[in-house]
Amino acid sequence: MFASSVPLSSRLRLKLPLSLLLSLPLSVTLALASTPAQALDEVSIALAIPLAVHDGAPYAVAEELGLFKEQNLAVKLLVFQGAGALLPQVATKRVTFGYPVSEPVISSYFNGKDPLPLRYFYNGTPSQTMEYAVLADSPIKTLQDLKDKHIGVGALTWGTIPNSRAALRVAGLEPGKNVDFVAVGTLGSGFQALKSGKVDALNFNSSWHDQLEFSGTAIRRIAYPPVFQETPGNGFIAHVDTFRDHPDLIRRFGRAYTEAQVICEANPTYCVQAFWRQHPETKPADATGKGLTDARNLLLRRLRTTMYFADGKPRKAGEYNLKIIREAIAAMAKAGEFPTADVPVEKIFSNEFVTAFSEFDKAALIKRAQELK
Repeated sequence: MFASSVPLSSRLRLKLPLSLLLSLPLSVTLALASTPAQALDEVSIALAIPLAVHDGAPYAVAEELGLFKEQNLAVKLLVFQGAGALLPQVATKRVTFGYPVSEPVISSYFNGKDPLPLRYFYNGTPSQTMEYAVLADSPIKTLQDLKDKHIGVGALTWGTIPNSRAALRVAGLEPGKNVDFVAVGTLGSGFQALKSGKVDALNFNSSWHDQLEFSGTAIRRIAYPPVFQETPGNGFIAHVDTFRDHPDLIRRFGRAYTEAQVICEANPTYCVQAFWRQHPETKPADATGKGLTDARNLLLRRLRTTMYFADGKPRKAGEYNLKIIREAIAAMAKAGEFPTADVPVEKIFSNEFVTAFSEFDKAALIKRAQELK
């Protein structure tokens, strides 16, 4: 299924010298020349939530500019209801890759059964994107101030909940006793729950809170404790069999995805508009003024945390910091979210293909991006 990205006829022609080609019977030469191009390798990606412009633009530009096709890939995106529904799809190989948070995969090592046969290969959100947000005039200024308050989350089944509880426990609170999570839905319904006073705070990702701010609501953000600040969030995951049998598929997908992020940083306007072309229902009424400015800012803010460290130094695309992950798991165990910190981190997170993800001419790609209109 997953062959070389160079069609067979092309590989044959490359290996045959001109003198030999000229000596072949006409029928053989015509057969080589007319061999149809090899079919693209089909790759399905399972997502836990629908895409928005900040995380969907790279996919849109990779599709529109043929970055996936250049890697001999045909990529299809599928949305499932959370990591709990997504992970079985990858574990049974009904989909090629998934993009979940890591807590449910780590937890599978504690259930007394065989852990999920999955492994992360690309760190998609290498720093903490989850945070708490309150209205700007709220008296809540620290995690400790959330005592006896109600915190809105999209759903109580979210894979981010364990890390959210751990953050509160590090601050001395006890979820379910002196602070509660409330399901309020995503985006607009959650925003309304905060503005109406149904909840005292929201526990969404930073890009969603950006959208709330851009809509005209002033908020104050409350960060997770430092031990969780570099904890990876969503990442691309594959069945362990794919690592063994089709490693080049992982390399090619990760390379195209990395190229797309480089293009989006160099030309965010084009990437935003590419996303709107593919998802016209998300295009705002003011798609040339504030709507475009806000969308560009959402995209660039996410790319800044994905592609750079807090001090501005560039990250290696897709790389996991196993030391930081071990420290975060230890903190989760201390907070009671994991029964132990004894987890084979290197079996769950892989940096095997990181070098391959950036094997392209970045300067040429940026030039290509800047010429796009």
